[in-house]
Amino acid sequence: MWNALFYSLDGFTSAFKHEEAFRLEVLLALILIPLSLSMHTSGISKALMIGSVLLVLIIELINAAIEAITDRVSLESHVLAKRAKDCGSAAVMLSLINMVVIWVLVLVGASGLMLE
Repeated sequence: MWNALFYSLDGFTSAFKHEEAFRLEVLLALILIPLSLSMHTSGISKALMIGSVLLVLIIELINAAIEAITDRVSLESHVLAKRAKDCGSAAVMLSLINMVVIWVLVLVGASGLMLE
């Protein structure tokens, strides 16, 4: 377990150092997580909001791993390498959409407005 902790920290460090998107998403998390905790919403709403932000970071880390291993195998352009990288990118996009939808639904619900 101790070694796994350090491997994980190495992964965070590497992603932060080499992945601009990850750095931006960490900045977003540093803003949105405290914001969600300060809002007058239920515990479940806060959990959903924080979970959606963390999911973006998780998917971005997986995407970074896919890109790194794909580049390790070959830097040559290949249809399967492109497909793998595009699928990873699509997963990040869906996680970002998921985050926005959750935040909008929670904020609309907290304001008492009904979307019809």
